[in-house]
Amino acid sequence: MNKVVESIRHFAESDRAKERLRILDFYSEFGERATKKAFNIDRKTLWVWKKKLKLNRNHISSLVPLSTKPKRVRAMQTDLRIISHIRSLREMHPRLGKEKIKPLLDRYCRKNSITPIAVSTIGKVIKRNKLFYPKQGRTYHDPSRKKHAWRTKRIRVKRVGKDIPVGYVELDTVVRYADNLRMYVYSAISVSSKFAFSYHYARLNSRNTVDFFKKLEVICPFPITTVQTDNGLEFLGDFEEYLAERKLPHLFIYPRCCKVNGVVERYQRSMQEEFLDNHLEFIYNPRELNDKLMQYLLFYNTQRVHKSLGNICPVDYLISKGEMSKM
Repeated sequence: MNKVVESIRHFAESDRAKERLRILDFYSEFGERATKKAFNIDRKTLWVWKKKLKLNRNHISSLVPLSTKPKRVRAMQTDLRIISHIRSLREMHPRLGKEKIKPLLDRYCRKNSITPIAVSTIGKVIKRNKLFYPKQGRTYHDPSRKKHAWRTKRIRVKRVGKDIPVGYVELDTVVRYADNLRMYVYSAISVSSKFAFSYHYARLNSRNTVDFFKKLEVICPFPITTVQTDNGLEFLGDFEEYLAERKLPHLFIYPRCCKVNGVVERYQRSMQEEFLDNHLEFIYNPRELNDKLMQYLLFYNTQRVHKSLGNICPVDYLISKGEMSKM
C-alpha cells in the first residue's frame, strides 16, 4: 500500500498528467472540433479522462497513465525432469554453460522421450531456478545479482595536501629479483614525519598485509589515523576488513598515478639503493634478511637525516613536534 501511495505522489505532478489536464481545459473552452484539430484526440478519450477526474474529485493523479501490461502473461512451461537434470549437471559441473549442457540434455531427452529445449531456454531455466553452484572461495556470475553490489566504493586521492597529520601513512610493496627468486618487501612511511617501516615476506597477499600492518602498529610511536595505498590486490580482502574493524579510513590513489604515493615510492628507492641491493645474498635466508633490515630501519629512523625535515632524523622530528618523548 505504501508503494502505491508513493507512486501516486511521484506521478501527481508528472508532465503527462499536466498535459492531459491542459487538453481538457482547452476542450472545455473551445469545443470538440478545435481540440481534435489541435491535439488529434478522439472525443471518447476525452470523456474517459473527464470521468476519471470526476470519480477522483478532480485530482491530477487520476490522469497519470496506467500500466498497459497484461494481467495474465505467458509463463515458460518446462518439463520438471529437464529442470532436475540441468540441476544435477550444474551441481556436478558448476562452470558448465548452456551450450555445453545442450548436447548432454538432448541425449537425456531422447532416452526419456522428452521434447528437447533450445539453448536459450536452457539459459532461462538456469537463471529462473537460480542453478548457480560456485565453488568456495570463487566468485561466479549470477545474473539476478545487482551489478557491483558486492563492491564498496573506494575513496580516491588526487593529491596529498600540506599539514598532513603524523598518523597519515602510505603503504606500498617492492619486488626484487635475485638468482631467479623473488623478494617481496612491504613498506610503510608517515607522510609528514618520514618514520618508516619495512618487512620481507615470501609472497604478496592480503593476509601478509594484515600481519605487516599489525607489526607497524606495534612499532609506530604514534597512532595511525589514515592509510593510503595503491590498488593492488594485497591491499584488499582481509586487509580492508581489518581496517574496517579498526575504523581506519582506507584511501586509494588513482590507477597509474604513482606520484600521489610519492613519499613511500621515494622511501622504497632509498631503501633499495642503501639496503636491498647490498644484501641480495640473504634472499635464501629470509629471517636473517629481516634482522639486517631491522638494523637498517633503526639507522634510518634514528640517525639518517632528511632534507625535507630540516636535516634531522624522523625520531628527532617526532620529539620536536611533541609526538614522543626523548626516552
